[in-house]
Amino acid sequence: MSVNQYIKPWTTEVTDGHLVIGGCDTVELVKKYGSPLYVIDEQTLRTVCREYMEAFENYQDVSILYASKALATSAIFKIVTQEGLGLDVVSGGEIYTAYKAGIDMSKLMFNGNNKQEWELESAVDVGVGRISVDNFNDIMLLGTIAESRNKKVDILLRITPGIDCHTHEYIQTGHLDSKFGFDLTQVDDAINLIRTKYSALNIRGLHAHIGSQIFDTAGYVDEVKILAAELERINKEFGLNLSELNLGGGLGVKYVESDTPPDIKSVAEIVIKTVQEEFKSRGLKGIKLYIEPGRSVISTCGVTLYTAGAIKQVPHGAKYVSVDGGMADNPRPAMYQAEYTCDVANKMDVVWREKVTIAGRYCESGDILIKDVFLPELESGDIICIYNTGAYNYSMASNYNRVQKLGMVLVNNSQSDIIVYRETLEDLISHDNIPDRLK
Repeated sequence: MSVNQYIKPWTTEVTDGHLVIGGCDTVELVKKYGSPLYVIDEQTLRTVCREYMEAFENYQDVSILYASKALATSAIFKIVTQEGLGLDVVSGGEIYTAYKAGIDMSKLMFNGNNKQEWELESAVDVGVGRISVDNFNDIMLLGTIAESRNKKVDILLRITPGIDCHTHEYIQTGHLDSKFGFDLTQVDDAINLIRTKYSALNIRGLHAHIGSQIFDTAGYVDEVKILAAELERINKEFGLNLSELNLGGGLGVKYVESDTPPDIKSVAEIVIKTVQEEFKSRGLKGIKLYIEPGRSVISTCGVTLYTAGAIKQVPHGAKYVSVDGGMADNPRPAMYQAEYTCDVANKMDVVWREKVTIAGRYCESGDILIKDVFLPELESGDIICIYNTGAYNYSMASNYNRVQKLGMVLVNNSQSDIIVYRETLEDLISHDNIPDRLK
C-alpha cells in the first residue's frame, strides 16, 4: 500500500504501552518539548517522496513539485528537495522560505490567483523556474516587471478545465465557476495579449488543478484529455510549440477507516497511460509533465499530541474531554467537518473503551476535534495523539484567543529535533504597537 493509504506514520509502534513514532516515545516528546506538539516522521516523508519519484519514473520527462501550502517550513523543504522533488509555491513567503533554505529556485513553480506585485518581483529576481499565470492582471503585472528587468520569464497558462471532482460531475464545457485560471473561452485572448504586448513572457505550456482530497481517478483522465486537446489546438492555431503540462495534484489520504484513496502508483499508471495515448493520437512529442502533490506527501507524516484536561459528563448526554489545543492549531474540523483518528498515547495497551468527544480549548462551541470516538477511559494528563495532521494544520494555524502557536519536531531513528520553535508570550506581542497618544 502507498503511504497515503495509511492513517498512521509508517514507523508507528507500541512499546510498553506507549505510542512510539520514529523511534521516539510520544509521551516523552511531550515531556521534553511541551504540549500541544506537532510531530513529523522523517522516514514516512522520505518514503512517500521516493514513492512519487518511482511511480512516475517510466515517463520520459516529469517533475514532481511538492505543494508547499500543505506545510511550508525550511526543514520540510530541505527534505523533499533532497529526495528529488521541486516546490509548488503560492506566496512570497513560501518563495522566501525556499530561498533562505538554499533551495534551487529553478525548481520552483509559482502560482496563485492574485499574486502581488512585490511577490512577482521577488519571483523574477531570485529566478523562480516557472510562473503559472492565472489571469489578465497576472499577465500585465508580470510582463511589465520582466520588461523592466530585461528578463525573459517562462510561464504556464493556468486554465479551468471544467472538472468538478468534489461533486463527481465531470463537466467538460470549460465553464466551471472558479476563481482560478482562464476559462477555455479566454485562452486565445490571453495568448494574443502576451504576443502583442508582453514579449518578455515565454509561454511554455498549460496548468490546471481539478480539486483536493480526490479519490476518483477518472478526473485525472478527463483532465489529461482536455489539456492535451487544448495544447494541440493552441499549437496549431498560433504556430506555437507549447511542450509542458502541469496536471496539479489533489490525491487524497486516509483520515479514517472509511476513506479509500487510490494508491500513488495506480494514479501514476493511469496518468501516464492516458498521457501517452492522448499525445500519440494528437502528434504531441517531447511533452514535459508536472505533478503537484501536497496533502498526499505530508499529511500521513504528521501527528499532533495533546494533553487531556477538563472532563465533563453531560447528564444523559456526551462525555467531553477537553485538550490543550483545538481549532487554532487544527481548524479543519470546525471549518468543514473534517474527520480524524486518534489514540491515547500513554494507554495503548488498554482494551476497554468508552465513547467520548474530544473538545478543543477555544471559546467556540464548534471547537470539536473528534466527535463520538471510542477510547480508553481518560484522565487529566493523558496524552492524546491525533493522526494525519501533517497537512493544513500548521499551515492554517492562528493565534485565536491570543494563544501561542505550537512547536514542531522532526523524529527519525530515535532522534528528535525542533524544526519550528513554539511561540512565546513575547512572540505574541512582538508586532503590537501602542501609539504615543495612548500612553
